[in-house]
Amino acid sequence: MNILGLSAFYHDSAACLVQDGNIVAAAQEERFTRKKHDHRFPISAVRYCLETGGLSMSDIDYVGFYDKPLQKFVRILETYIAFAPSGIRSFLKAMPLWLKQKLHIKKILAKELDFEGPLVFGEHHESHAASAFFPSPFQEAAIMTMDGVGEWSTASFGVGSGNRIELTHEVRFPHSLGLLYSAFTYYTGFKVNSGEYKLMGLAPYGDPKYVDRIYEHLIHLKEDGSFWLDLSYFNYCAGLTMTGKKFHDLFGGPPRTPETRVRQLDMDLAASVQKVTEEVMLRGARHVHEATGQTNLCLAGGVALNCVANGRVLREGPFDSIWIQPSAGDAGGALGIALFIWHQLLENPRVADGIHDSQQGSLLGPEFSNEEIKRFLDKQGSVYECFSTVDSLTAHVAELLDNEKVVGWFQGRMEFGPRALGNRSILGDPRSPKMQKTMNLKIKFRESFRPFAPSVLEESADKWFELEAPSPYMLVVAPVAKARRKLLSEQDQELSGIERLQVERSEVPAITHVDNSARIQTVDSQRNPRYHALISAFARRTGCDLVVNTSFNVRGEPIVHNPEQAWLCFMRTNMDTLVLGDYVLDKTRQTPLEEDEDWRKLYELD
Repeated sequence: MNILGLSAFYHDSAACLVQDGNIVAAAQEERFTRKKHDHRFPISAVRYCLETGGLSMSDIDYVGFYDKPLQKFVRILETYIAFAPSGIRSFLKAMPLWLKQKLHIKKILAKELDFEGPLVFGEHHESHAASAFFPSPFQEAAIMTMDGVGEWSTASFGVGSGNRIELTHEVRFPHSLGLLYSAFTYYTGFKVNSGEYKLMGLAPYGDPKYVDRIYEHLIHLKEDGSFWLDLSYFNYCAGLTMTGKKFHDLFGGPPRTPETRVRQLDMDLAASVQKVTEEVMLRGARHVHEATGQTNLCLAGGVALNCVANGRVLREGPFDSIWIQPSAGDAGGALGIALFIWHQLLENPRVADGIHDSQQGSLLGPEFSNEEIKRFLDKQGSVYECFSTVDSLTAHVAELLDNEKVVGWFQGRMEFGPRALGNRSILGDPRSPKMQKTMNLKIKFRESFRPFAPSVLEESADKWFELEAPSPYMLVVAPVAKARRKLLSEQDQELSGIERLQVERSEVPAITHVDNSARIQTVDSQRNPRYHALISAFARRTGCDLVVNTSFNVRGEPIVHNPEQAWLCFMRTNMDTLVLGDYVLDKTRQTPLEEDEDWRKLYELD
């Protein structure tokens, strides 16, 4: 039985192939088209899934789409009518795309795929819930989903048991935690549906001095985690922006112009809305626990990518265990609807052992053989060294990292979801005081305040972090262990804002954020044996059981997916070394890349 799941036409289009209940392949369209958050029909991702499964469309039994476009259209129409005539400009801008494309998705799917079999349209939050529960290690669990908006739901909860899920409660549009967070993303000068993680990273630099103002004017939060927003402050219902004049007046002026210097106000607002978000999620988790009686929790939806809030739910919430879908946003809906069809609609059994998930490390994308890599490198005239064993390769790369070299690490199957988990990663030495700044400005070409994540050996994680459970998908933030922190001088403690970035706070300053936290990936030998071997080699050499891990891309581009993209990123940046499979390239031995335009100017920052 072959089931193809799709998400498309809004943002983060993706495709997933489930074969007899097993996840065979999954990928976002952006990785193939190089257009970040590409919303178009995921034809390249579909082609990849079919090739991986050795299939053609004639072999596909069901195609699933992750939401119900007609219900979403009804919500949009009702919203415009409710706010008329103020939303006329937004209405005129939105309708052509709906009339041309989004109302005809059934026909588009049949045409693009040349498929005449059954099409299944799932509800948006149901697809999120399915993506959270069905791959999880739990036989039974509570489920909580939160995002911007689906058809009408913006948050929901229910229970998964065996091969079925049931959502019983919801918060409905226009009241949305995701849209509240996006409103502050917009106001602080970042891009909506893209820059929310920047806002989360900015929050520790600020003082949450506006929390009371947010509760007083913007959101009414109840003890059970439900809430409503005062819509007079927002413009997203019928306008072309997220916030309105009342919002701007509340915080003293217009939104920050993108790419201008980040203000202390922006840092304080980031800290404030982050604290509110965490409180909403904590209250919601406590209520869901009480209402369902479950001891395990599954999370999905875009808000579930808020790693800081996830960490607090894990540490302070009432659940024994939580599991978060690695591709928690819309892309993960493709996976959710495919598994929903297999388990719930077709009533196929599901057995979970309480320990192991079925997400396969979320390493579900394309992979390239050493033969393919060698052919590409030879075509480019690259100078390289080939290592015959994993031990010799990892020992060499560990030495490079120990010498503060920045390494592009390209191995095996590409990750599904927004996080690089050790197969499409840029790596560095976490002990280096200059590594965070170097990687941000000279390699990633991004804002200097952005923190980096550690990949730590799972068996050594408790030596370095106050972590309650393994975090294989880099979806939980936890404090650096107190024994690893440094005692700060009075002068350092008095620093504020971005000045705090210059302070060494621990033995591993490159991954220690200004609040002594880190977004942690625990690495085990089962999910990713080669990456585990590399960190183990670094640990044997240095006594440090972790490395800096950031995604293999530069600002504004998706994560690389093939050797050519990795090579171009290596050649265009100040990366020192590139590792493609068993092949290692030293930048000093390569012929410089000649291009008509200075590529770096595209990524210059103030």
